[in-house]
Amino acid sequence: MQQMSKQQVAKKPVEGKQSYLRLTEIFYSIQGESTYAGLPCIFIRTTGCDLRCTWCDTEYAFYGGRKWRFDEILEHIRQWPCTLVELTGGEPLLQKALPEFATLLLDRGYTVLIETGGHRDISVLDRRVVKIMDIKCPGSGEAEKNHWPNLRYLEAKDQVKFVVRDRADFDWAVEVIRKHDLQHGPQLLFSPVWGELEYEKLAEWLLQSGLRARLQTQLHKIIWGPDRKGV
Repeated sequence: MQQMSKQQVAKKPVEGKQSYLRLTEIFYSIQGESTYAGLPCIFIRTTGCDLRCTWCDTEYAFYGGRKWRFDEILEHIRQWPCTLVELTGGEPLLQKALPEFATLLLDRGYTVLIETGGHRDISVLDRRVVKIMDIKCPGSGEAEKNHWPNLRYLEAKDQVKFVVRDRADFDWAVEVIRKHDLQHGPQLLFSPVWGELEYEKLAEWLLQSGLRARLQTQLHKIIWGPDRKGV
């Protein structure tokens, strides 16, 4: 798998660009997924998504929201004793100003994660952003939207997530990992579709596969239940 050139530098904000994001919510909670699971984290959830995954659990973020100026967001998140921030959605990369805002956060000492569906160009992001990128399995109904060139921009700190609905999804994911040599690149995450696939079954498949991959739960749903917003 190709890695980004050592000579590439972080993209800097350009003066005069749109300086606001349309957001559904901002909240402070426990990170429920990724290798950062269990840590306190500030979540900035953007509005809007151009995918319609069959198992989506954040449809309330598809529409509405309101515009937040960059300075408003920065002021709002200062209330919490935390420097870990996740940009999520919806699909965050639909927001044209998001790469600039991510760099703004990084330059202020925040560790920035982004959860993205894997169908939008991630090369627009500052290299320091930790990219948690979905590769959509067939069970999502959106597998044809995967933007495969994104794989060349992933580094060891980044993470690829497969949300698995059934054995067919799992076998498809294993083939993708082998085809693109992802075992030697970003960290690999497997999640079962909530309420449709048992953790025990997915764990069994992972153990049999020999993959260097992490089985992840959705910790926030275990703590607060699957329907609670703002957690």
